[in-house]
Amino acid sequence: MRPDRVAFFDLDGTLTDPKPGICGSLQFALTELGHPAPAQDELEWVIGPPMIESLRQIVGPDRAEEGLRLYRRRYGETGLFENRVYDGIPELLRRLTEDGWRLYVATSKARPYALRIVEHFGLAPFFAETYGSGLDGSLMHKDALLAHAFADAGVDPRAAVMIGDRKFDVLGAKANGAPTIGVAWGYGSRAELEEAGAAAIVATPAEVDGALAAVAS
Repeated sequence: MRPDRVAFFDLDGTLTDPKPGICGSLQFALTELGHPAPAQDELEWVIGPPMIESLRQIVGPDRAEEGLRLYRRRYGETGLFENRVYDGIPELLRRLTEDGWRLYVATSKARPYALRIVEHFGLAPFFAETYGSGLDGSLMHKDALLAHAFADAGVDPRAAVMIGDRKFDVLGAKANGAPTIGVAWGYGSRAELEEAGAAAIVATPAEVDGALAAVAS
């Protein structure tokens, strides 16, 4: 393994399953707005892209900011902990760090929330830094977020690999010249990841090591 190899992990749908907290908080916001609140299974598509953009689609641009405020009211108190680490993730992160990989989190989620989640679920020791968007909406798109993360960490994107479950991870990394390993246990389909151009797709955390070795070689 080359010593300059680093990996950036998405958070939602890659390290943790956030569905109850994200979808439950969105249901709360929609109900408060007097808007119909679909079942959580029908809201899975909002896991990944910036929430403000999903709200614009659901309630329209005029009510999206108010919806985001209501969403954050619940999510910031309880929703972010209605979450679980996927089976096999702690073991994967331990193996990679023991093998000398330098790991980072890169999520479109607001960084204050991401930091609390990574710390709460005991993942913080594995990561050199957690990068996320600003509460003001800055860096909410994956291309801009990763450009910032690569520059801040002093990482050459060509020597890095992104690992994520949605096309936004693949396209954001590609825009910066980095390959992506798509994970099939999250909220993006295999077809979505293939169409976006993932360098490899894995079905379980146990397969990530081998895919990293191949993609980073």
